[in-house]
Amino acid sequence: MSKKSLVSASFIMLLFFSRLSYAQNDLPDIGTVGAGALSLEQEKEYGWAFNLLANQSLPIIDDPVLNNYINKLGQNLVTHADSVKLPFDFFLINDKEINAAAFLGGNIKINTGLFLYAKNESELAGVLAHEIAHITQRHLARMLEQQSLNNPASMAAMAGSILLALVSPAAGIAALTTSLAVNAQMQINYTRLHESEADRIGIQTLYNAGYDPDGMANFFNKLAQKYQYTSVPPAILSTHPLTETRLADARLRADQFPKKKYKVSLDYQLSKARIIVRFGKISAKTAINYYQNQLKNNRYVIKSSAQYGLALAYFNNKETQKAHDIGLKLLQEMPNNLFYLDLITDTSIQLKKTKFAINLLLKEYQLHPTNAVITLNLVIALRANKLNQQAVKILSHFLRKKPQNILAHLIAIDIYKVLKNKAKEHAMRAEYLALLGKFRDASEEIGSALIYTQSTLDRARYSAKIEIYLQQDLRLQSLQK
Repeated sequence: MSKKSLVSASFIMLLFFSRLSYAQNDLPDIGTVGAGALSLEQEKEYGWAFNLLANQSLPIIDDPVLNNYINKLGQNLVTHADSVKLPFDFFLINDKEINAAAFLGGNIKINTGLFLYAKNESELAGVLAHEIAHITQRHLARMLEQQSLNNPASMAAMAGSILLALVSPAAGIAALTTSLAVNAQMQINYTRLHESEADRIGIQTLYNAGYDPDGMANFFNKLAQKYQYTSVPPAILSTHPLTETRLADARLRADQFPKKKYKVSLDYQLSKARIIVRFGKISAKTAINYYQNQLKNNRYVIKSSAQYGLALAYFNNKETQKAHDIGLKLLQEMPNNLFYLDLITDTSIQLKKTKFAINLLLKEYQLHPTNAVITLNLVIALRANKLNQQAVKILSHFLRKKPQNILAHLIAIDIYKVLKNKAKEHAMRAEYLALLGKFRDASEEIGSALIYTQSTLDRARYSAKIEIYLQQDLRLQSLQK
């Protein structure tokens, strides 16, 4: 369920926002010499713009199970971090590169490659804690200010290349190479100070949140050793230089905390298996052999996660009954596990056992009506059983609570199309397009909804939406000119 394509190291996106701030008409100009620090309100504005452009251009994974896991992990770290002044949003990118990056407005992207390389949850959490510290310490905002004070003309030169990098990585990076040649060393030196601070604060957050404080140091040391003699290192090393001093400091900081044994995270191992099978580049048969060998030779971290990976691989290979049987056994052991409920929904629909899945999910839905995994799986199961009216009712309630959920909008568009409700179909498509920042297209869709609707109340709502979309379009344009 991935969409879109892109590139991007955190530095590229940082420059993107330098370009936005330089052009903004309504907010104080930070692209000139002597400008003050970026305000929190400005940062939120740029974060809003980033979300729209990310939805358009990044290969974001719209997987409720993985999104639930990564946001739960991320929010746990945020809860235990200091100086949190912005809401945080964590999202997964379908990219095998080992990388994560922090952006303005509390946005943190995590590549799937990071899951494949991190040995355990503490290592993954260590990377996220580091990125969270970049945001809480406002490193990106401070770099923007430093950039404008040193060479405002260079920011103007970047204007065309930053947005190009979102659409065409090779062309965008080539353009950036030219425009950044003058002040690249200054940026590298300035960034190293931020890296040290993010390590120090991140390790403290890691420990406070209940993770192994060695997780960050272990991950970065392993990364440095692997790519020590590589001519083309991963993107994460370009934006997060690993000097010997930095690695030693991280290890010393971690050693200051009491040593204890940390529990292995099942959810992390399940997430890793899901990414390997559903978003990796291996075939279903290769995945089957991989997990069969793990189970046969007892080479797994947690047995149930290897079984889950095998079930996913069987499902991808159209051996649905085998996948279903494994899923049932796993669900008996942990009836409320979201990974297993999602698997059983998929297999039950394929095996024409949708009522079984619906009954399972309804019990959980009564307890957790706003949980995306439970609700969207229930809606899909109801849809498969041709209970579209019930599905729409549940989905509408969910969207009132979670209006930013893109997958829910896509499902709603499909259901309204089946119901031949053109007004609602167009209205829902308008909402989807608005989440992509395509406000003009959204206005056209809501205009079509106005034509088809017979409801006086909906006509008033749709008319108001047109005005909102036009305003949002002007708001986004002001950040892009």
